[in-house]
Amino acid sequence: MINPRPSLSEITVFAPAKINVILRILDRRPDGFHNLWSIMQTVSLEDEVQIRLRPDRQDIQLRCDATHLAADRSNLVYRAAAEVLERTEQSIGLDIELRKRIPMGAGLGGGSSDAAATILGLNHLLQLKWSPEKMAEAGQLLGSDVPFFLFAPSAFVAGRGETVRPVDVEGERWVVLVNPGFGVNTKWAYQELAATRAAVTPLSPVHRELDRQSRMSWAHVVAAAENDFEAPVFAAHGKLREIKRNLLNYGAEIALLSGSGATVFGLFADEARARLAEAQFVNEKSMKVFVVPTCTGPLCWRENPPR
Repeated sequence: MINPRPSLSEITVFAPAKINVILRILDRRPDGFHNLWSIMQTVSLEDEVQIRLRPDRQDIQLRCDATHLAADRSNLVYRAAAEVLERTEQSIGLDIELRKRIPMGAGLGGGSSDAAATILGLNHLLQLKWSPEKMAEAGQLLGSDVPFFLFAPSAFVAGRGETVRPVDVEGERWVVLVNPGFGVNTKWAYQELAATRAAVTPLSPVHRELDRQSRMSWAHVVAAAENDFEAPVFAAHGKLREIKRNLLNYGAEIALLSGSGATVFGLFADEARARLAEAQFVNEKSMKVFVVPTCTGPLCWRENPPR
């Protein structure tokens, strides 16, 4: 295929973190994975994925400022780029620079967001005109959370993550993200959940009613907030339970584990209250604490001028 000659050759896409305001883990599927039901929300803690087309080459070169993250074929950004090029039969080189800010293995979906940002950036650079659904189809092969980010900022997510329905959550909230400095292995969390609960609890009437809505207030979401992973994860990591309790004591409307952890977040009505809560953790040297607003729009990008 002839190499494309798009007018734009470089782009930077901002990849936000996510929180699970509701996360229910349901029955096990025939493929061994679990069905989930979640309301996910992006927040303004962002990695940056900068992509530059190199028509003079046919390889992908990835650089990352996080030295402990592999910048090779195992990286989700590399895999996302390779998937797009394979699907479109493009013969073109790419220089990709990944700038990390989202903690890794933290329940915040950083790697999945980076992959989604890569797909979105290449869709724009290569003028593919893929719909969000088509981009999500490629992303689904890379990770369960990837499709969500292509429908952000707020969405119901079900199945393994492939079923995504955007929802309008009215208004804005401020979020305090408290990462304890250690991770929680997702596979272990699923195993512990399966071993410690007697049966799968079906969706509540409140959750079923929410699932029928396309627009809702934060008050409705807050009233239904829960995370099935909290019981087994908190049992093994008492520090996370303590973080949750402290966030609630400092005025959070809700405080929850995000994903399978280890980040715990508190939702606040305004920035001032969030900053007061943040101050309570400043002496915890092992922790990373971020105060950010919820996102109100989809992933965004900056078109970089030619060098």
